[in-house]
Amino acid sequence: MTASKIFLILSSLFFYGWWNTIYLPLILGSILFNFTITNLMSKFQKTKKHEFSNKILLQIGLLFNIGLLVYFKYMDFFIYNINTLLNYNIDTLKYALPLAISFFTLQQIAFLIDKYEGLINNKSFLDYSLFVLFFPQLIAGPIVHHKQMMPQFFNPRNKIFNKKNIMLGLLIFSIGLFKKVIIADTFAIWATSGFDNSISLNLLEAWATSLSYTIQLYFDFSGYTDMAIGAALLFNIMLPINFNSPYKATGMIDFWQRWHITLSNFITIYIYTPIVRSFDNFSFNKAMFATVITFLIAGLWHGSSWMFVIFGGLHGIGLVINHCWRKMKVKLNTLLSWFITFNFINITFIFFRANNLGDASKVLNGMFSINMASNVDFIQLAYFGLFFLIIFLPNSNEIMKTKLPKNLVIFATSFLFIISLLQLTNILVQSDKISEFLYFNF
Repeated sequence: MTASKIFLILSSLFFYGWWNTIYLPLILGSILFNFTITNLMSKFQKTKKHEFSNKILLQIGLLFNIGLLVYFKYMDFFIYNINTLLNYNIDTLKYALPLAISFFTLQQIAFLIDKYEGLINNKSFLDYSLFVLFFPQLIAGPIVHHKQMMPQFFNPRNKIFNKKNIMLGLLIFSIGLFKKVIIADTFAIWATSGFDNSISLNLLEAWATSLSYTIQLYFDFSGYTDMAIGAALLFNIMLPINFNSPYKATGMIDFWQRWHITLSNFITIYIYTPIVRSFDNFSFNKAMFATVITFLIAGLWHGSSWMFVIFGGLHGIGLVINHCWRKMKVKLNTLLSWFITFNFINITFIFFRANNLGDASKVLNGMFSINMASNVDFIQLAYFGLFFLIIFLPNSNEIMKTKLPKNLVIFATSFLFIISLLQLTNILVQSDKISEFLYFNF
């Protein structure tokens, strides 16, 4: 069992270092520091006598993790804003964002808090390292909890070759690869053209641009998640569901219960709940205020830009409106609810993608212009039609729960993988560059 853990840890370090070995000491140092803090917590029993010591250790751990994230991810953002507001000329650090720092930091913060609350009893550095480094979920999630993962590594049944998991894992991995290479990267071309390369957009071009990014973002990130889940299944490890057909949502509450589910759970448990608990007297209005603050923080977590803050604020307001609507107990037609929700999501994702307010305004102005002349071609329209067909097909989670014929699994896996591989080869031949997953930048 120890040998298998070491193998997985070394494989994960190789996988992480493949992009850039310079940040290997960073992740290893982060793991060592957090393990030391939590190990010290284990030495103090949860009694009133030692509660203060554990609280100090928790604060040190949180300060370290948040400080690490602020220094590498947000320091240039803060310097830029200080320079702008105060007319200073402080040099920026110009650090490249360390790969996966947002994800492995959140995961360790969750572990730290759970340890303080007495929900975890872990004393092995090897186990802790495996929990953080397990390569399928390391780079872009899903964000996992210790109680979800470690029992699976300890389970003797998971040491046995499982043909069913191998076949299912390869199928889900191939679906994810297809989502990324065939769907997301195709729509990325049109999104980039509209956001970055066009000076102005007319009505159809603007809608094509916004919808292209909305489609790209989902299939890119859910594609990675599927690949992570599929790869983990090859080791008999089940990662948590991270997407559940979010574009079928009929309200913003429903959307965030379907989109990036593990992040939604994290911000609910570790951000929203502490904010609510800080209020003397709980009320609906205070809960709604906490919701907006939580999503402003969640927006900023995605990147060091005011565009992400605007995105988070808009989604916080959308959730407040949805809660107020539910409180009034007024029910809309399901199709109308879906239409309103999807368009709200599509419009707010413009701020998620835009480099600045000028880019966002360009797309928004075009979406509500009366100029119908367009360079949108038949192939783009066909792809948009294909997208709306795809979102109403079974998702990866539903496929995993369905008992599929063996021959169908083999055919689907082979077809999706070969088509994706051919497209990857074509990309390499034409441009010698494969686009990274979007959430590698967050």
